[in-house]
Order: sequence, then structure tokens, then C-alpha cells
Amino acid sequence: MSGLTAAVIGLGYVGLPLAHGATLAGMSVIGFDTSARTVESLNSGHSHIDDLSDDDVNAMLGAGFVATTDPASLAGPDVIVICVPTPLSAENGPNLDAVESAARAAAAHLRPGQLVVLESTTYPGTTEEVLVPILETSGLKLGIDFFCAFSPERIDPGNAVYTLQNTPKVVGGMTPECTSRAAEFYGRIVESVVIAKGVREAEMTKLLENTYRHVNIALVNEMARFCNELEIDLWDSIRCAATKPFGFSPFYPGPGVGGHCIPIDPNYLSYRVKTSLGFPFRFVELAQEINASMPGYVARRVQDLLNEFGKAVRGARVVLLGVTYKADITDQRESPAVDVAEALILMGADVRYHDPFVEQWDLDGRVLTCVENLDDELAKADLVVLVQAHSQYDLAALGALPKPLLDTRGVVTGPMVTRL
Repeated sequence: MSGLTAAVIGLGYVGLPLAHGATLAGMSVIGFDTSARTVESLNSGHSHIDDLSDDDVNAMLGAGFVATTDPASLAGPDVIVICVPTPLSAENGPNLDAVESAARAAAAHLRPGQLVVLESTTYPGTTEEVLVPILETSGLKLGIDFFCAFSPERIDPGNAVYTLQNTPKVVGGMTPECTSRAAEFYGRIVESVVIAKGVREAEMTKLLENTYRHVNIALVNEMARFCNELEIDLWDSIRCAATKPFGFSPFYPGPGVGGHCIPIDPNYLSYRVKTSLGFPFRFVELAQEINASMPGYVARRVQDLLNEFGKAVRGARVVLLGVTYKADITDQRESPAVDVAEALILMGADVRYHDPFVEQWDLDGRVLTCVENLDDELAKADLVVLVQAHSQYDLAALGALPKPLLDTRGVVTGPMVTRL
């Protein structure tokens, strides 16, 4: 694999950082995407994701990176990595349309010796049951003519501490040779490669990681509800519990879960268990129920707070602060702020929002514009909700506001502040 060349299919939050990492490692890299707009933007030196700047993209271009919509470009590289979205289907399992389309594009140009790696999150068995059969329509045979592996993506958008390079990369191949080739490829990009027993174990790794988080977030979300009724500051209890040096990892309540991973990935595993074994994965289903109900709970807390101050929710001016799914990024995928806003609007509230990363916010066809002057808007608001704690917000100033503020992130203190 000297002078390695690679193609990345899907140039989003997973694929583009990988293409960047491979370019930094000295590889010749092609980026394939079906979006002509994305390809044109990248070839013009513009980034569309939080983790890479325009300068990063231009450095990639200077090192020979090219983005394209031409599937024929997949014939050349030694390694093809599939990093396409896998949203939920109507049956609550993964929609594999993009994976299958990428596999067909690779199969149409597959040549002997190529390695194909799937990074898209899905249920255990997808690589073996879906990807490999499509690739073998090329007439080439797995383990003889071409190689195939799975490596779960572990990109955490906006995380400056744990990047692609210093986050261990799990790899599991269809055969020992497939695993070896995939490990060698990723070993040039990342600091540490972890070898899974097989491809299904690698597929399960990502689902285990996100199911662990999903269930524990649901635990503290449910605790937040009854702690409020019992007049217990759960945030302080978590702070105290986190001082234990063993046996406890802190999780925090919030307005719901967002991003592509936590609200979606555990459902893949639940779907697989139900369709293959015939019984429910009860932990996941309960966690999903609890976490999905949190935006509605936030809206009811807003209503209760307004009532305490003699104000009906209908006609009340409510300002939401932060509408992305995570602090200090532009990514809005599955953000619970959408459901919070829609619930309040149904109650009759006059909902405004501010977010330094979002100029316009689409609420199922209703487009809201970010308030121009935050201080003026806060002065006119009947109630403020901190949905996402961006670092640009002055938490001390928010805590000093002479009006009720609902803090869903547990970071603001003040006489008029109520924590979730």
C-alpha cells in the first residue's frame, strides 16, 4: 500500500474530515458526492462543516484533493470509504438507500485489489448482508479479488480535544486480510487502531457507545422531572456524585437529544433485535420514549413558570437562546429546540430565537429570523429559555435578568433562574 490513494464517498460531517485526514497523511484523495453544490463549493475552497475551515479545504486542494460527482473516479483509488447518511426509515430501522447507492457506484467500477470500507452507522450484519453482495455483482470475489471492512465513525463535531487523529479507530474486516488492510490504511491517518474480532463486532461497537449514552441521558432526564417536584437540585447532586473517582460517569439532563447519533443510532439496534429475534430491546425503547418527550416537558415548564408570574402562555413573548443540537457549532440535525419551539407555538406563545450560528431557522416550513438585537429582545421578553449554552452567551448577565429564565443546561444562576 505504498503511495496509497483513497476515495471517500459522502463529503459531510464524517467523510470530509476523513478526506482531510487522509490528505494530511500524504495520500492522493478523491471525494465523491452526489451533490453538485457540495462538490462545486469544495472545489472552490469553501467548507460546509464546522470542523474544517476554508483554509483547511484550500490546503487539501493544494495537496491534490479533488471533489467530483463522477462515479467513474472510484475505479482508480486503492481504498474506497463509504461515509453516507443512514437516517431512520418508516419502520424505525436504518434507511440504507444511500449505502446501497454508494455500493452500486463502487461495484460498477470495482477493480482487483481494492479495499472498500463502510463507516456509515447501521445495524450489525449490514456489511456482510448488504454491502458485500452488491460489491460482488462486479464479478469479483470477496477476500480474493477485493477486500471489505467496517470502521465505525467517531467524529464529534466541534470537539477540539478529541479529533479524527487522536481518537482510536475501530476496524473489523470480513476476513483477516480485510482487517489487516483496513488497519494499515487507518494506521496512516490516526494514532491508534483497535482491531475488532470481526465485522459485526465493529458494527456493534458504535451502537453500544451511543446506546450507553442514550440510556444514561434518559435516566437523568427522568430524574430531573421528579427532582423538580421533590425540590431537589439534581445538577448539584450530579456535581457531588461526579467527585467519586470510580463507578460513576456524569450525564446531564437537557431539553432532549440531538445530532445524528444519539436520537437515531440506538434504534438501529432495537430494529435488528426485533426483526431478527422477535422481541423488543426495552432499554432503548424506554430511553427513546423519555428523551423524545423532553421538548414537550420543557414547553410545559415554560407554561408553569409563566403562570407563576401571572402570565398566560398564549400571547407570551418567549425567547429561545441557542437552537443547534450542540454548543458552538452550526449543526442543527435533530435539535430538540425545534420540538420545543413548535410545542410553544401550538400553545399560542409568540416565539422568538437567537443563535449566533443560525441566521434563519426553519420550523417545518415556518421560517424565523434570528433577533437582531439580543439585549432589546431580552428586555421585551416575558420569559427566556436557554436551550443551548453557546460560549458567546454571557451567563452572568442572563442570571441577572429581571424576568424568569428556564435553564435547560444547568449553567446559569440567579434569582429569577429556574433549572430544568
